[in-house]
Formats: sequence, structure tokens, C-alpha cells
Amino acid sequence: MSALDEVGERDGWRCWICDEPVDPDKSVNDARGPSVDQYYSAQKPAKGAKPGPERLAHRACNTRKGAVTPVIRWPDALFVSDPAVLLTTVERLGRKGGREVVGRCPGPADAEQGAAWLRDRLPRLAPTLTLEVGVERGGGQHLLVLSAGR
Repeated sequence: MSALDEVGERDGWRCWICDEPVDPDKSVNDARGPSVDQYYSAQKPAKGAKPGPERLAHRACNTRKGAVTPVIRWPDALFVSDPAVLLTTVERLGRKGGREVVGRCPGPADAEQGAAWLRDRLPRLAPTLTLEVGVERGGGQHLLVLSAGR
């Protein structure tokens, strides 16, 4: 099994950047074809730093991000106020641990939908980091909370 196949299987053949399906049978030269990405943090890596974990991406998504931090979009179907910038939040939790509120929802059903999406999305975004997703009530709203151990 090739490295591409291993990463693709682990990531469920979904692009870590756009979260859309990746066709494993497409040519690696096709814009929607599979590629393996080793994303470096947005921060300048220290001398001798290792790249982040390998993740599956469409060739076009991988090429488009270049040296620019990719934007991980929240789905329009979710009712989340003040959604956090997920890549920055996940990188910070990976470095420091702790917990952060990543969004606010008006009702429990909205919060559970947001939490379910995060639980599905985060393993592709940060495959080597164990994050817990929780919903907490506070101030008449429901908070989406990410937690990482240190």
C-alpha cells in the first residue's frame, strides 16, 4: 500500500482543507485528484522542525494554499455565532493544551449539530491530536468547547 493510500484510508478519502470527498482513482495530476500534504504551522518553523502530520488534500487545495494559511470553513448549514478560526485554535491547543470556546449556538439542537460536525472534522484537521468536543450552557446560549490535554 502506498503512502497516499494509507493517508487516504486514514482520512476517509476527504480533503483536510475543503472537507469534500477525494476520488482515489483520479490522476494525481488532476486538480481534484489526491495528494499528500505536510502542512507546516502558520508560525515560522524552528530550525530543524519537523513538518506536521501527512494529510490528504485535493491537488488544487494543496497547491492553492501555498505559503498561506488555509481557511477551514464552517458549514453554512450550522447555526453557530462567532465561530473560531479552527486551524489557529487547533494549533494553539496542540502547543499549549487547555480548552477554548469555538462557537455559540442559540439552542441545544444547534449545538449538538455543531459538536457532531466538529467530532467528524477534527480528526482530518489534526490527525495526531486528541481533542474533545463539548457543549456547555452559559448565558442563555450553548457553547461549543474544544479541550486538549497537555
